[in-house]
Amino acid sequence: MKVAIASDHGGVNIREEIKNLMDELGIEYQDFGCECGTSVDYPDYALPVAEKVASGEFDRGILICGTGIGMSIAANKVKGIRCALVHDVFTAKVTREHNDSNMLAMGERVIGPGLAREIAKTWLAGEFEGGRHANRVGKITEYENKQ
Repeated sequence: MKVAIASDHGGVNIREEIKNLMDELGIEYQDFGCECGTSVDYPDYALPVAEKVASGEFDRGILICGTGIGMSIAANKVKGIRCALVHDVFTAKVTREHNDSNMLAMGERVIGPGLAREIAKTWLAGEFEGGRHANRVGKITEYENKQ
């Protein structure tokens, strides 16, 4: 698995935690920034990562901002992206199993580093169940392809 990761200024600390986690798990990743403590615009980081995942260059993507909301909205504008905003372990599990999410968004101002690590670990290990869920995800893809 190859993961693209990025944050804006509001998610720098948790991004570092998740990078450490991926190092521990032996997961290949590339960090797309930001490398600053000053205010930046989240679409400048979310959109390039989403495009890399949508193109297949990366298998999954992780985005962190203050709340995760802006990053997830921006990422979901890219065709082929199913970015889930997650702040608990249960939804991290289910979004992989039922929604085949290919991107994860989290908010550093909403959750702490320990919970963020557990969410990311659960999401990274999760597999899509297919079955009845494949039909539902297929409907989203079909609609998206009409646009």
